Amino acid sequence: MALAADLILILHAAFVVFVVGGLLLVYCGGWLGWEWVRRRTFRLLHLLAVAVVVVQSWLGLVCPLTTWEMALRQRAGQPLYEGSFIAHWLQRLLYYEAPGWVFILVYTVFGALVLASWFLVRPRRR
Repeated sequence: MALAADLILILHAAFVVFVVGGLLLVYCGGWLGWEWVRRRTFRLLHLLAVAVVVVQSWLGLVCPLTTWEMALRQRAGQPLYEGSFIAHWLQRLLYYEAPGWVFILVYTVFGALVLASWFLVRPRRR
């Protein structure tokens, strides 16, 4: 169970890297002329991933990956953390605490930046 929880943690971290790194790559790639950042499939997957995060935050839901990881850790007898994956690791990595509304605001602004990227670095059809 602990190994499965660790694998979900790795998957969750990869998802975060895709969401954050994806936006950085879109803007950098648009500026540097990288055509692959304009691929519609990549952009739709990125937009969908960000939309899921934003909607979850608005509804006050904990990410299903966090819930699944915590359930596996509990079954393995490992210590658990409270709240969302991002809030937990930001606190651990940066010693930063903030009320829930701060994360909702950050996720919403990030989502707006992703949406703006559709107009600033337009995806292309084949």
